Parts: sequence; structure tokens; C-alpha cells
Amino acid sequence: MVPKIFLVEDNEMYSSALEHALQDEDYEIRTFYTGQEFINAINQGDVPDIVCLDHSLPDYTGLDLLDRLQKEFPKIASIFISGQEDVNVVVDAYKRGAKNYIVKNENTFIELKNAISNLVSTIDLHHEVELLREELSDRSKYKNIIGESTAILKVLKLIQRVEKTDTLVMITGDSGTGKELVAEAIHQNSNRRRKSFMAVNVAAIPQHLMEDELFGHERGAFTGASSKRKGKFEEANGGTIFLDEIGELELSLQTKLLRVLQEKKISRLGSNKLINLDVRIIAATNKNLGQLVKDGKFREDLYYRIQGFLIHLPPLKERNRDVLLLANHFLQEFTNKYNLGPKALDESAEQALLNHAWTGNVRELIALMDRVVLMSDGDTISKNDLIFSDSI
Repeated sequence: MVPKIFLVEDNEMYSSALEHALQDEDYEIRTFYTGQEFINAINQGDVPDIVCLDHSLPDYTGLDLLDRLQKEFPKIASIFISGQEDVNVVVDAYKRGAKNYIVKNENTFIELKNAISNLVSTIDLHHEVELLREELSDRSKYKNIIGESTAILKVLKLIQRVEKTDTLVMITGDSGTGKELVAEAIHQNSNRRRKSFMAVNVAAIPQHLMEDELFGHERGAFTGASSKRKGKFEEANGGTIFLDEIGELELSLQTKLLRVLQEKKISRLGSNKLINLDVRIIAATNKNLGQLVKDGKFREDLYYRIQGFLIHLPPLKERNRDVLLLANHFLQEFTNKYNLGPKALDESAEQALLNHAWTGNVRELIALMDRVVLMSDGDTISKNDLIFSDSI
């Protein structure tokens, strides 16, 4: 979409110079010499993305037009242009919704180009977010995935795109970003939702026990196997299995997993009987699997086999807009859990949360909110109540 820019400037020579300064940009530009011409245009539905308003017009002041825009067309971004830098006018312009204030001088055209470029970037982002919000209007389906940032809305869009298919999904992202929540959301909104969702954290289970964990065993298969046991694949049959931190799987089990993907059959330890599988596989990793392939630690054929539908979860530091949403959500969750009265973050606490690096991502934030609910006195939480993990 080409950004539409309106120039409201009564000096024809100056407005022509402004147009000339912007001609190399991919903008649709219209010029109006009076405030009334501009008002008539927008009242007839010809609405710009950005308007550049001169302060001194023959029929209106720029401030008058700002008032009108703020009341009737608040989504139009405005740049205020004046022949003088009057502090009172500057303050008034910003109070009435101006996004920028530019004084007419030898740098005006450069400043105007930069101001418009910055606003166009913001508008493009806003349009993208609005489109994503419209497409994801039924957020109740993803109630456990909290956030309004562009990054997380894109993740939800990818979930929505793949949830009704049986495509193998690979979720990447740093530890603590919520990969299992995404896997659960895919399962809960899939055609398999009435069947089991089985999560296996490959990194948390000793590798010598992993084969039994995944495929189960028959009675007598090994010392101590006093009864038969189903593995996670068999328990997930008809549903979904989530293999978290798949990069930690040892090579011999990678070979067996590849065979499962190819043949859709398994056998328990101690048995040659094949069991047919109808299971969706979702895998996740916080490692660079491509590098593990180069290092000889991950099978190349399995690597390409599991690169199905990719979903990358951004770190929390790239979701700054979501930090306070998440903090308040978990604050309420833990006050309810511990049967405590409501607590609120004050401005100093909010700023500290926004400034923190969040190397542990959402998991670190959850732990922090758990601590602060238990350890803080009163119903207001300040910066001093926040005990970050790196300070313990």
C-alpha cells in the first residue's frame, strides 16, 4: 500500500518545494492551499495516512485543524510545520496530537523527509498488527499464549495456519520462551484434540532410559521389567507427541526415530511385533540443529525430515510490549494461588521490568512473579521488591 501524504500549505512556492523534496519517495502526495480544502477532502472520504500542517493558513490555524483531526480522524498522523519556534505553540501542537514539530529553515526538507519516513514505518507496523488481530479475532483458542506484540501475533497466525493439518511442526526458540505452550495450542485446536497430548523432554530424561520412555517394553524385556508398559508414542496414538529439545537425542535413537517417521510403526523393547502409529509429531529445540549436523551430533537425514512447518518463538527481550501483560497476568495468578489480596505494580516496578534483559525469558518472569507475591508486603509492588534471578 502506497502511503498517502497531504500537504496543507498556503504558500504555493513552498508547497511545490516540499513536493519536490518528497518526489523520490514512493508516496501519493496531494497539496491543499487552505484548511477548508483539506477538510472538504477528508469529509468526502479522501483520508491520508499523514498530513503536514502549516501553522498559518488563510482560514484556519494549524492548531485548529489539529483539534478537528484529534476529534474526528484520530488515526491520521500529523506533522506540524511553523515559521517560528514558539514554545507555547510547540506544547499546544503536541497536546493536540501532533507527532512532530518542524520549524521552517534550511533543514526543513531533510527533517520532513525523516519525520515522514519514521511515521510511515510506524503506520506500516500498525496496519500489520491490525490485520493480524482481525485474522486472530478468536483469541480464546489461544488463551495460554499471552501477548499483543507483533512477534507473538505472527506466532499465533502460524499456529492457526498449521493446527488443522497433520504436518510435522518444528518449534525453535531460546529456553523459557514457551515452546510447549505452542505445541499444546496446536494440539488443542487440531482434529486430534480429543486424543492424548504427550510431552517428552528429551534433555530431562537419562538417555539410557529414553528408548523405554518413547517405545515402552514387554514383560521380561530387561532386568526389572516385571510388567509390560506402553511408551509415549503408543500413549499418544491418535493424538500428538511433543519431543522437546530433540537436539539432545542420542544418535542411535535418532536412527530409530527416523524409522518411525518413515514407516509409522513402532515396536516395544523385547518384542518384534509392530504397532501401527497414527500420531502427529511436534518437535522443539533451543539449539542450532544445522550446526549439530556439521558437528556429527545430529543425523542429516533426520534433520531434513523434521524441518516441516517452522515456528520460531522470539525471546522476551524482543517482546517488550508483552512484558507488563505477562507480569500482571502471573501476578494475579500467584495471588489467587496463595489466597492473597490483589497486588499491583507501581511505575518504578514496571520500568524495572521493561528494562530487564530477561535472559531466562518467560520462565524467568514467572519465577520472579512467584517470588514477589510471596515476599512483598502490602498491595503495591515497587522496584525494590523485585529480586531478579541474576541478583540472587
